[in-house]
Amino acid sequence: MRVEQIADPVQHGEGPVWHDGWGGFRYVDIPNGDVLSLLENGRVERVHVGRVATALRPRVGGGAVIAVERGFVLQDPDGGLHPLGEVSNDPSVRMNDGGCDPAGRFYCGSMAYDQRPGAATLYRMDPDRSVRPVLIGVTVSNGLAWSPDGSLAYYNDTPTMQISVFDWSEARGLSNRRVFTRVGALADGLTVDAEGAVWTAIWNGSAVRRYLPDGRLDAVIEVPTRRVTACTFGGPDLDQLYITTSREQTDVGDDPLAGALFRVDVGVRGLPAAPYAG
Repeated sequence: MRVEQIADPVQHGEGPVWHDGWGGFRYVDIPNGDVLSLLENGRVERVHVGRVATALRPRVGGGAVIAVERGFVLQDPDGGLHPLGEVSNDPSVRMNDGGCDPAGRFYCGSMAYDQRPGAATLYRMDPDRSVRPVLIGVTVSNGLAWSPDGSLAYYNDTPTMQISVFDWSEARGLSNRRVFTRVGALADGLTVDAEGAVWTAIWNGSAVRRYLPDGRLDAVIEVPTRRVTACTFGGPDLDQLYITTSREQTDVGDDPLAGALFRVDVGVRGLPAAPYAG
């Protein structure tokens, strides 16, 4: 499986999502505070949404929910932006990766700028826009995605070098956290395919890995740059894996494709992005 570069480098690509209602693929350039849309001609269109932009998901009624430095912004279908206020007033901590559960609630975790251990929190924003912490003592919150039947949720706290799995129900939310698999590397953003396998980006590892539902390593996709940040399925049939990367703290002379966007046909389909119900 050979990856194809499909967009020029950005500073820190992250949060990839495919949504037909948007016309395709979007991701973020975190330190520039921009949401990026990949156009049919291969160009990337930028929309500035805040000092920092870290994750996004579609909304049921159109538009998007977007995680910014210390809170959330709602985007209307016509592009109008509505900040919802801060969930944290700590300037040393910013939001990071997130995703929606099958009930339409947006989970998004944080991280300290200096990545100090235990400084971060995983939050949940309900459709009524109320926000509550659901997991504390996190270091770098990343990669939250659900199994095809919605009963399991997979999660990365990157420095732990393992993928966690929770039980999930609408009534109880996330519960019974345990180790899904020990990665032995810095697992970053993740996604789940229609067969229930988990794909995770490997930060500083030049790869995306696929783990079967029983936790066994099944495949490794080599990426021609070190700092691989996240992955998601896209395309009209959700059969293409899109991979984001970063050039942060990178010598681009030695790693010229750092920050580029890649795509690869992996022979399996993904799941549609669950939308935020608010």
